[in-house]
Amino acid sequence: MKGFTLLAIIVAYAYSSHATLLIQGPDKPVLENGNITLRCLVSSSELNTSQVHFEKFSKYLMQWYRLGEGYMYRRCFPEFTLKREGDSLLLSISRVYSYFHQGLYRCVADNTTTNENASQPLAITVSYMRELSVYDVSSSSRNFIKENLHVTAGENVEVECSTTASEKPQYLWQKVGEDWIQSSSKLKLKKVRMEDSGVYACVATHPTESSLKKRLNISITVLPASVNSFQQAWFNSTNVMLMSLAVGLVLLVLILSMTAFLVRRAKQTKSTKSTKGPIDDHSQKKPIYKASVESLPSTSGDTQPLV
Repeated sequence: MKGFTLLAIIVAYAYSSHATLLIQGPDKPVLENGNITLRCLVSSSELNTSQVHFEKFSKYLMQWYRLGEGYMYRRCFPEFTLKREGDSLLLSISRVYSYFHQGLYRCVADNTTTNENASQPLAITVSYMRELSVYDVSSSSRNFIKENLHVTAGENVEVECSTTASEKPQYLWQKVGEDWIQSSSKLKLKKVRMEDSGVYACVATHPTESSLKKRLNISITVLPASVNSFQQAWFNSTNVMLMSLAVGLVLLVLILSMTAFLVRRAKQTKSTKSTKGPIDDHSQKKPIYKASVESLPSTSGDTQPLV
């Protein structure tokens, strides 16, 4: 923030006091997600609002760039509108973001490069604070804590609360329901006991904007060493049992599917055989007798048909 203020002073010093353009806007930091309006006033009869435009200084490119209505302008500088009203040109930002909108602004007459036809720059600062995050830093690793932290009695506990903000926040820890406060971003509990269990709250406050305040609660549960090991063993055995159950269910589904397939196939085979029916006896020839002309010579004197 100090570097940004110094940059504004240096740039402002380069401008003449005889400028015919004046830019007006908020003279204090703007809250993120708020809205602002910048006004460019024309004090010369030789100019009108149709001949001026807004520019923003890029600290990355170290140069000014024009703010317009084109597609590329809106991608790089969202949530803004330009409006001409009498002898003023208005730049309205409906939702301020620190990344896009914080910086230096000025009014410039078209088709000119001299400082006399540009207003002195106006510095817009944005105050913000992001959501809090809490990490267990008791060991060499840094583990994110979502809601609950289980520790064993006798251990040392160190939990860190952090966020990003326009200025370094002021942190404190307190135990909910008790007059217990630690003015630090880190909560340190040495050789925890059962009575240390409870809900702990991290509170972060912006140093200059008191309305910017964040709070996050976590639950710390202290377990006896014996109970802790028992719970760990129970957890491991439960996992093994669940895995075994899952494998058994998969095998059962496969067996039932195979059985249903075989039963369906057997029914289809039986149905196919039953549709063929008995041998068609009507296709046989009539009986042949011995005395008929169709009979064959025989030495036996039977009177029954040969066929």
